[in-house]
Amino acid sequence: MRTSSEIETVSKRASRAAGFSWGVSEEIGKCIKSLELYQISGLENLNDYLKKIKNIRPKGPLEIEHKNSLKEGNFCPIYTGVALMDASSRIMKLKTLSIQSVDFPILLIPFLNKISYKIGKMIEVKFDDIEILLNLNNYISSNTDLRQKILKYTKQLSINVIENRDTFDASVWDSLYELSTETFVEESDSYHHY
Repeated sequence: MRTSSEIETVSKRASRAAGFSWGVSEEIGKCIKSLELYQISGLENLNDYLKKIKNIRPKGPLEIEHKNSLKEGNFCPIYTGVALMDASSRIMKLKTLSIQSVDFPILLIPFLNKISYKIGKMIEVKFDDIEILLNLNNYISSNTDLRQKILKYTKQLSINVIENRDTFDASVWDSLYELSTETFVEESDSYHHY
């Protein structure tokens, strides 16, 4: 079994050899390691994607808008992921966005998971029949088993930032808060401030 460090290093080096800058390759290595730790087939998707782009120059979005599309060709999941990370505050304002024609969309998952952490909100991602919930870079849940799944292309990918909400009723909070006040200690004359 390969270690996380080996997975990250080989992914980084292969990405650099495929033409990505060292900085982007570093990010790719971390993202593939993350996918593999979640038992999502990151290495297979990356390997197939790097073979696909061997003699072409992949493209990412220049700006992040509600609707993102190219006149021709498909978006690179790596450059799209980097652009989305750079535009985290914009994603927070937009709340929802779509990206048309993305190669190997599974490779976008760790970028979006990092964005979830960065903005402090859960993110829902949908493409094809797959729905994924990303929670602050802590966990990934999906309606589809992503182990051994290689998805070469999706026609449309949607991203939805989920607003944080209490999962409990206000009366439960009030009751629990009232109980917690019993631990408060009244200030006395013998208490000294130093």
